[in-house]
Amino acid sequence: MAIETEPKKRANQLINETSPYLLEHAYNPVNWYPWSDEAFESAKKQNKPVFLSIGYSTCHWCHVMAHESFENAEIARIMNEHFISIKVDREHRPDVDNVYMTAVQMMTGSGGWPLSVFLTPQGEPFFGGTYFPPEDTFAQRGFKSILLTVAQAWKNRRDELVDSAGKISDIIAIRDDRPDAEKLSTDIFKKAYSDCATIFDPDYGGFGRSPKFPQPHNLSMLMRYWHRTGEDQALKMVETTLNAMADGGIYDHLAGGFHRYSTDAVWLVPHFEKMLYDQALLCRAYLRAYQITQNQRYAGIAREILEYVLRDMTDPKGGFYSAEDADSEGREGTFYLWEPNEIQQIIGAEHAKIFKLRYGVTKRGNFEEGKTILHISKSLEQLHEEIKLTPGRIENILSKARQKLFYVRAKRPRPHRDEKIITAWNGLMISSFALGGQVLGEEKYTKAAQRAARFVLTELQKDGRLMRYYAKRRAVEPGFLNDYAFMITGLFDLYEADFDASRLAEAKRLAGQMVELFGDPDRGGFFLAASDSEQLITRNKPAYDGSMPSGNSVAALALLRLGQATMTPRFIDHGLKTLQYFSEQLRQSPGSLAYMLLAVDFLLCPRREIVIAGDAGSDDTKQMLKLIRSRFLPNTVVLFHQMGQAGEPIEKIVPFIAAQKPIDSKATAYVCENYTCKQPINNLAELEKALSNISQVD
Repeated sequence: MAIETEPKKRANQLINETSPYLLEHAYNPVNWYPWSDEAFESAKKQNKPVFLSIGYSTCHWCHVMAHESFENAEIARIMNEHFISIKVDREHRPDVDNVYMTAVQMMTGSGGWPLSVFLTPQGEPFFGGTYFPPEDTFAQRGFKSILLTVAQAWKNRRDELVDSAGKISDIIAIRDDRPDAEKLSTDIFKKAYSDCATIFDPDYGGFGRSPKFPQPHNLSMLMRYWHRTGEDQALKMVETTLNAMADGGIYDHLAGGFHRYSTDAVWLVPHFEKMLYDQALLCRAYLRAYQITQNQRYAGIAREILEYVLRDMTDPKGGFYSAEDADSEGREGTFYLWEPNEIQQIIGAEHAKIFKLRYGVTKRGNFEEGKTILHISKSLEQLHEEIKLTPGRIENILSKARQKLFYVRAKRPRPHRDEKIITAWNGLMISSFALGGQVLGEEKYTKAAQRAARFVLTELQKDGRLMRYYAKRRAVEPGFLNDYAFMITGLFDLYEADFDASRLAEAKRLAGQMVELFGDPDRGGFFLAASDSEQLITRNKPAYDGSMPSGNSVAALALLRLGQATMTPRFIDHGLKTLQYFSEQLRQSPGSLAYMLLAVDFLLCPRREIVIAGDAGSDDTKQMLKLIRSRFLPNTVVLFHQMGQAGEPIEKIVPFIAAQKPIDSKATAYVCENYTCKQPINNLAELEKALSNISQVD
């Protein structure tokens, strides 16, 4: 008897790509092209419109649409017959994503991923959206229906569509025209604070209702505002949010790290995807809050984030992977969910009772099919009142229980991990590990930042130029603005952790290259794509600080800090011009540029340099650095001057530092503000007093 076998799937043109996202679609029945001249030439020759699909490897709804539509033979037949279909990984080509996301937001008022756009063969958009179900539903037209409608319109009303596409492209192109720069003032901060306070959730923290995103840029801005004004409510908003997130299901209570966002207002039910950039940005927020409050919980959460990244998101060569998917075993969140009986079998009935009370585990559950997302339901004090054990004893029981459950969970099928090593995101994570090493006094975190920096500078540079990402043992695509700005910041932060002057030298080199490749010398600001990159329908200067800060926001602050530390006026000038270019947007909607406000704060408020001159291995030097690193000192750059030959590299980069030497053979601090230096300090108590004055309201 003959045995029927499933016909072997044929690969499409994505099979030769390096992007994990594109490779996931290499065996779709759709004749996908990667973004290429070849694709658009085919569209012109065949006189077909282009269907552009943009997503990323760990995007849940991208997977859903792929399964429902792109693996559907009938829908694939329609796509192949009527369209040239192009797949783009937004993490590979952020420039393409930015242009067409802008178009879809203009056409529909919203955007997201998967991004689905119909283009002319010249690349101009005329219709778009995000996720479409395969068939028509009561609430939404289906993808199959949309494909047939667009194909018919292209056949019968092509001139109309082309004209519409041209107008949309023109509007996108002229969005870059801005009124004359407004004068920047501290009134911007008052409006930003007021806007945050208006949408702040006083019960559960965060901003707005649901879905609720962490928004670490807002938290950073509020901590700066508190520092500058003494407004206690600003710090209260930060602490309420940080505590609520750390209690919620958005936090992984067994392994550390945060999920992407919460689908509800109480941070309970997350979208389970874990992104590297979220870990980096939230880790910094908890570390800064710890510096302000000395609340050990914030230090603990930051440490758990860093341990998660070291354990689960670090390549053997030192670079950091991009993300972990939300799905495993075909369902979202499966890896992270628990049932009461399962917990009891693992840790025993007595300890399970305490664990279930602490983490809200019930027979009813709080997720699908009676499963539970772990979250802190009762405080240690509440448990003490209920079960009459000391909080210390309870935490000891819980710690051992978490460890046992972690090891059992690790044996489950894991969500897919996107092992692309993206330069920009590594820059963010290098910053966080460097700051963690300083604030927590953990050398292993500084070493992790050093290894990642070494990886980027060796594996992700080609002919001295940064590349976008590393996959399949090779670097892919020249870097974008974000890659440069984030990496410059990472190197500067790493310098403040290990005082290796080569970090500053490399940061200066990359900053000069960034200005040359991405800067607008006439009007200010930076383009996302380099001057020698592929020319799309427009060349954007993005500034919105969303889930990640924009390249312009990070570049502005990086240039101001680097210019201040190294006394390089041209960097300061480019940072200032960037802020002036976006001044109208800052004035009208400062909350949408929350990270850029940190650069404005650096520019307008007192700026300080602290130089420690001494022996790197001496106790008095270490004590001074430990004191400085324990304090929240925004708008402060820290330099170190080692005597003798070891100090020559920093003297070449920052010549003035040669005159700043130890006094009486003791480690000496030179504290300068707005280019005026105070008396040198070689006494720890005096330095503490000087730092306390810095920490006071300006």
